[in-house]
Amino acid sequence: MNTRSTMLKIALVSAGLTALVACGNYNQPDAAPAAAPSTVVVTVPSAPEEQEADQPAEPEQPAAQEPAQQPAQQPQAANEPQPAALQRTMGQVKIFDGPAAAPIPPVPAGTSSPAVQVNAGENQVVTDSRGMTLYRFDEDSAKPSKPTCFGECAKKWPPLLVKSPGKIYTVGVDPKIVSYVERPDGTCQVTINGWPAYYFAKDQVPGDILGQGVGTTWFAFNPQGGKSDVANTGAGSGY
Repeated sequence: MNTRSTMLKIALVSAGLTALVACGNYNQPDAAPAAAPSTVVVTVPSAPEEQEADQPAEPEQPAAQEPAQQPAQQPQAANEPQPAALQRTMGQVKIFDGPAAAPIPPVPAGTSSPAVQVNAGENQVVTDSRGMTLYRFDEDSAKPSKPTCFGECAKKWPPLLVKSPGKIYTVGVDPKIVSYVERPDGTCQVTINGWPAYYFAKDQVPGDILGQGVGTTWFAFNPQGGKSDVANTGAGSGY
């Protein structure tokens, strides 16, 4: 066999091997025979039997009623005053932070009232619920609380008195510095930061501060229980 024939045979054999590998069927098993088609059985439901004529029909159920809507609650007005909160109790006297729910009935100066109120009024001067100025006396003592104005003095400077049991309301004044002290006659005098509180008999209407600086010993309260630097509204005299 000549060289040309040998080379031709080798080329044919190589081409055949390459074709077998490139087809992707190399050493693959024969395809499995197709399965015979299966038989599908369809069951058709029988028509429902007609309802017997003598069997009564079921009564219709009444439609469910929707629950009645509750009226919506009205929100509390932003400017509505809040009720006074009880801060503490001393003996039988309750001290509140906030105003009394109803106007406090006025009583004559120097008379015990079941409820009193101390307010930080105009010019940062402490007043009662009617706007009457309250004063402190330098000859009294704050620690401990001790009043010294009695008799004729108390007629010109009536003490602010609360009954026991009773209530003290505070507005703009820290309730922690409000209390009371017992006077020799057994009445309870309201104190602010330890100082007994008084009226001035010559003050006639709310806003009067005629007792300011009288005798250089009488001064209107400021909200901290100290001496107010407000000006006297007239030529008052304590004695």
